[in-house]
Amino acid sequence: MSRAFVDEDSGSDEADDLADIPLPLPAGAKNYMTPEGAVRLSAELRRLVEGELPRAKAALAAAEPGDQSAAIREVSEIERRLAYLRRMESLLEVVQEPNSTERVVFGLEVQIEEGGAERTYRIVGADESDPDRGLLSWASPVARSLVGKRVGDLAVAALPRGERRMRIVEIRRAT
Repeated sequence: MSRAFVDEDSGSDEADDLADIPLPLPAGAKNYMTPEGAVRLSAELRRLVEGELPRAKAALAAAEPGDQSAAIREVSEIERRLAYLRRMESLLEVVQEPNSTERVVFGLEVQIEEGGAERTYRIVGADESDPDRGLLSWASPVARSLVGKRVGDLAVAALPRGERRMRIVEIRRAT
């Protein structure tokens, strides 16, 4: 039969449009993570492999042919997340909290003063990042500007919306 009469999309997987989750790391970088972050990564992998994926596949197997679209998409989303987590795990390097608080490094908390206001950040792994909670990915411009600084130093981060100028007030072990 001529290819002109074949519907290329018929029967295609409803989740084909799901692209791989991009890695939030610079090219060739390790996935540096705190010990707590590594435990959470492992727990999420286990939860997905042992619980979520089997449950979603069972729901797909039990679904009527006309009702499989949502189940197919759920299985695909779980598999997509698993692929991402496995890639991040393959690059994983757990960084223990340093003994010295002389300089800002991965895992430590740093209190900064910026424009009269003080804020505390902790430098963590990319998947642990939550800026609203003061957790900055080591790969972020703000964290990169802070790393290596000492109390009293000025850190300048170049951001798309302008420069951030931060004075280091205190460096401490994570609480």
